Amino acid sequence: MKIAILGTGMVGKTIASRLADLGNDVTIGTRNIEKTLSTDEKDLNGKSSFKEWIDEHSNIKVDTFSNAASNAEIIFNCTSGMISINALNLAGLDNLAGKLLIDIANPLDFSNGMPPSLNPANTDSLGEQIQKAFPETKVVKTLNTMNAYLMVDPSKLKGDHNVFLCGNDSEAKKTTKTILNSFGWKDDQIIDLGDITNARGTEMLLPIWLRLWNALGTPEFNFHIQKN
Repeated sequence: MKIAILGTGMVGKTIASRLADLGNDVTIGTRNIEKTLSTDEKDLNGKSSFKEWIDEHSNIKVDTFSNAASNAEIIFNCTSGMISINALNLAGLDNLAGKLLIDIANPLDFSNGMPPSLNPANTDSLGEQIQKAFPETKVVKTLNTMNAYLMVDPSKLKGDHNVFLCGNDSEAKKTTKTILNSFGWKDDQIIDLGDITNARGTEMLLPIWLRLWNALGTPEFNFHIQKN
């Protein structure tokens, strides 16, 4: 599949490399190609800069948001939640129309420092705002409730744990489940919450997720839903 990853941070790089390893044609979209390719700052985990990373992943292309989206069959939104709508506007309404957009972003607002708040929250969500702004795009929210490395390799954790998804289009969700399966998620680990309004719930898990990270001293944990 031809897949565009919008966002050059840790999540974008992790998703891109996994999809490329699985044999997909992957392009990372960015606002400024020259600036992105020359970035030598380490990521948040102190790992390789984008420049170092892309040199090690010659099978992944880098292009503008617009070109990446135009040439893709499926788009992943891995941008920072506060700039997601702007980035998707740069990708282009027509370039996104009719396509599956897998939204991994969270609307974390760091304007008042740590820990961040959510904006929007409660009566709205970033997933819903994206669907409203791009009505012809098939938005599916998923993978936003865990560390990037678990997103693409759930076997990193022992025992049962879950991934959530929601969206308005059943076929788009079916395709998303297939991609999750390719990452190693089993069908019984995937919980379909329903339409895109349920993104409110998954995004609102982030405040407790961040506090658990602080309490546990590691981001390598996940939620498990147990029922009788």
